[in-house]
Amino acid sequence: MLRLKYNAPVILTFGFLCTAVLLVSSTLLPGLIPSWLAVGPKGSFRFNSIHSYVTLFSHVLGHSSWEHLAGNMLFILVVGPLLEEIYGASEMIFMMAVTAFVTGLANVLFFSTGLLGASGIVFMLVLLASFTNFRKGEIPLTFIFVLILYVGKEALAAFSRDGISHFAHIVGGLCGSLFGFFRDSAYPKA
Repeated sequence: MLRLKYNAPVILTFGFLCTAVLLVSSTLLPGLIPSWLAVGPKGSFRFNSIHSYVTLFSHVLGHSSWEHLAGNMLFILVVGPLLEEIYGASEMIFMMAVTAFVTGLANVLFFSTGLLGASGIVFMLVLLASFTNFRKGEIPLTFIFVLILYVGKEALAAFSRDGISHFAHIVGGLCGSLFGFFRDSAYPKA
């Protein structure tokens, strides 16, 4: 008999949390996402405010619409479980938290728009996945190809005024690249 398995606890829990946040925000607490789950623009960070520190991490849980959530979750749920199996739950939590923090910090330091959503984590996972066949002393061609396609596209779009934080995508991709390079070099391949 077949049974359901909670196969990727970190990725699935993250997906359920993001979905629950959007559901609660769109029904019971309409101000939840803009108040607690969005990073403000450059100059908005307040060193004496716990709120400013919380949003550096929590922005990845909030999404502006169901389409925004679905777009991010599609990649996260396809790529994330495979990476969670390779790296383990604690490593996945670490990489997601660092990516959230770095994208949030970059936004409050350098950009004049707010930041909301898990797109930085999406790009971190995509670039990290391209390192799955990494061996010390080699650079996977898949990584170069993904870097050109994903990060190159974002770099070209970064200066458009479309309401999308393309720089967060780039920063997330850089995080994934660094995690892949430094973490995979620590794991010997058979």
